[in-house]
Order: sequence, then structure tokens, then C-alpha cells
Amino acid sequence: MSNLFVVAYNDLVTANQVRDKIFSLSREHLIDLEDAVVVERRADNGKIKLHQAVNLTTTGAAGGALWGGVIGLLFLAPLLGAAVGAAAGAAGGAAADIGVNDDFMRQVSSNLRPGAAALFVLAKSEARDKVIPELAQYGGQLVQTSLSAEDEQALKEMVDAAQRTNKQQPAQ
Repeated sequence: MSNLFVVAYNDLVTANQVRDKIFSLSREHLIDLEDAVVVERRADNGKIKLHQAVNLTTTGAAGGALWGGVIGLLFLAPLLGAAVGAAAGAAGGAAADIGVNDDFMRQVSSNLRPGAAALFVLAKSEARDKVIPELAQYGGQLVQTSLSAEDEQALKEMVDAAQRTNKQQPAQ
């Protein structure tokens, strides 16, 4: 079963740094990641902008062009097949919504102050004792989880303890 974590940060830069750190921890197999999306509330106009880790429109267009070209070869029209395949793949990619629901992210992020950002992480499992100290150094405020009340309270206590430890360590 997957768990959702939503953490708010004061700025987009910090949220992107944390997402990059999560990707690094995923490569180390400390977290089994399904999705990680940074959502910002723009300072200039207050609009919500989603920064997906994978651009499904681009991925769909590339895959569609490849398969369209292959099918086009069968009918002696590879360029037409590639063009039609790319258009179909892009449309399919744009319509796809995998991981955390985009509408849900927009709804939750509407409460952010302009200029702030939130990180939405959907994870199957994590080594909390190793992941939390790595992420606690960035600060942030836990906004929402899909954990039980007891597990969420234990998580908050672990984050607080990790942040206290980080503050006590001398700067290098």
C-alpha cells in the first residue's frame, strides 16, 4: 500500500532540492517511490503550477512517433505514420494522470501563500530511520499524509527529533 506525504516549503528552490534528494534516496533503495511532484503557487499571479517529474506528453509523443513510424513502414508511409503516432501519443500522454491526482494537488496547494511550494510524495515503502534525517535538514511543514493518526504523530516526532539533532551539529 502506498502512502502520500505533502510537505510545504517557503520557496520553490527548497522544494526542488528536497525532490532531488528523494530521487537520490530512491536510487539508494531507501525509498520505493511512485511519484514526486513539486507544486508552486506563483508569487506574481497566485496561479498553481505543477512540476511533474516525468512529462507524459513528451514521453507519449516520442513513443507514439516510434511506433507510428514502425507501423508506417508496413504501409510504405513511415513519415505519415510517425506524425500520426506522435500526435496520438502526445494526446494520450496529456490525458494520462498517474501517481498523485493533479486536481487533488491543485486543491491542496490553493492554501499555499504566493511564492511558496509543496512537495507531494507517493511512496510504497521507506526506511524512515534513514530518510527522515536526510530530509529534515530542509525544514518544511508536514501538511497532510495518508498515515493513521498514530503513525502520523510518530512521524512528526521523528522529524522534530531529526531537526533538533541537525541544529545541534556544528556547521561544516
